[in-house]
Amino acid sequence: MRQLMSFLTPGIFLLVIGSWVVAGESKRPNILFAISDDQSWAHCSAYGCKEISTPAFDRVGSSGVLFTNAIAASPGCSPCRAALLTGRQTWQIEHAGTHASSFPLKYQVFPDLLEASGYHIGYTGKGWGPGNWKVSGRKRNPAGPNYSRLKNKDHPPGISANDYAGNFATFLKDRKSQDDPFFFWYGATEPHRVYKKGIGVEQHKQVKAVSVPGFLPDHPEIRSDILDYYVEIEWFDSHLAKMLTMLDSIGELENTLVIVTSDNGMPFPRAKANCYEYGIHMPLAISWPQSIPANRTVTDLIGFVDITATILDAANVKHGSLKYPLSGMSFLNLLKSDQQGRCDPHRQAVYSARERHSSSRYQNLSYPQRAVRTMQYLLIRNFKPARWPAGTPQKYDQPEVLGPMHGGYHDIDACPSLTFLIEHRENPAYSKHFHWAVDKRPGFELFDIKKDPACLKNLANEIAFKDIFNEHLAMLNGYLKSTSDPRILDGGDIFETYQRYSRIRLFPAPK
Repeated sequence: MRQLMSFLTPGIFLLVIGSWVVAGESKRPNILFAISDDQSWAHCSAYGCKEISTPAFDRVGSSGVLFTNAIAASPGCSPCRAALLTGRQTWQIEHAGTHASSFPLKYQVFPDLLEASGYHIGYTGKGWGPGNWKVSGRKRNPAGPNYSRLKNKDHPPGISANDYAGNFATFLKDRKSQDDPFFFWYGATEPHRVYKKGIGVEQHKQVKAVSVPGFLPDHPEIRSDILDYYVEIEWFDSHLAKMLTMLDSIGELENTLVIVTSDNGMPFPRAKANCYEYGIHMPLAISWPQSIPANRTVTDLIGFVDITATILDAANVKHGSLKYPLSGMSFLNLLKSDQQGRCDPHRQAVYSARERHSSSRYQNLSYPQRAVRTMQYLLIRNFKPARWPAGTPQKYDQPEVLGPMHGGYHDIDACPSLTFLIEHRENPAYSKHFHWAVDKRPGFELFDIKKDPACLKNLANEIAFKDIFNEHLAMLNGYLKSTSDPRILDGGDIFETYQRYSRIRLFPAPK
């Protein structure tokens, strides 16, 4: 406890001390939280995806609950992880709600709350980031103490050398008592780019079997790029499998709450860094064998801030008196029920948002979006439709020397798929895919995600969908106002002022 005090301000420390309660005679659950980096919901074998094998994710889903409608707080890693750590929406946590900024100390994070209540905590790989957590006065990454010392000597190019499972074993050995519950954050850097080009084909995956999302061209180059992405997901899953086996061997798996998800969508054009389905719809499987009935599929809407509340409730850590309260609603009761399908009628909508992603516009300007997702529809509000969503097409390669056109799309990760779109932008077969990825967008976009998961047909201005549009807009605006989002209260220019600590590029001033 004394060690924790050095990581918390006096005010937050007092709140923590007053907010945790340890269960009586029953042992509180261990918690293993596994989060991949850039993986859309569809890409696990449990969801029927071909040419990918994720037995560990599937094992968690079959021994507990497989969720089909988990929505990330943001389509970018750093803000999404900050929302998860604080249990607050990205627009409620200032700098931490943008990419590569800082993380104000005043916002409590759930690993600290768990540690204060007696949990042994740690993380490996990617915790919160990218960004600068030190500048705000934090003494460690918000995910906890770092366990990333052990490295793999043999790993494919493009994949981290971090021995995630080996570092988890070290973490377990560091417990002062085998009776102490633990929380471990397994943050793989896979399937974040870069990939070894062609590694999927090298591993005998079949290019013809790939299901290509409608917003990407159905071409062998794209299919091969997707297979490379699958290989990195499988690497993440392989270390999760080792961790589950490890827990089983020491008799801890039955009382371990295992949560497996990702932070944002696949690193392809019109997916990651976009509030479309392939940017915010996440895989999610949760097990806790001694407390959660197995073999269930649940379709209820789950937001990432709901995961935070659920973790604290499962650990019996009270949080109602915190200065900056959680924004989510625990679904522990849903986990412990024996129901399937849609179980909680109160879960009508979840929300997502983005501000600045990469350095992609003049003076680091953002591309602000807010989104509301219901069971059938997704409404997106683009607050600055005059800006380019993927980045201003042309940037300065040197001061006052403009680089080539189409070289500024830095809100799309550099990849073979982006290169293909740029090089084939004049080809009638592929030009629409290029424009879907980079062109300016209207202020509002409405999609029927059951009929159009690729989010290509905007229904916002269609008369037949006027009532649905108005209903979702009222829902979105009402929630943003009730949660004090600066974008809807005063325009949100404050978001443009938050310092970026990663690379900054130079762009011409908007005309």
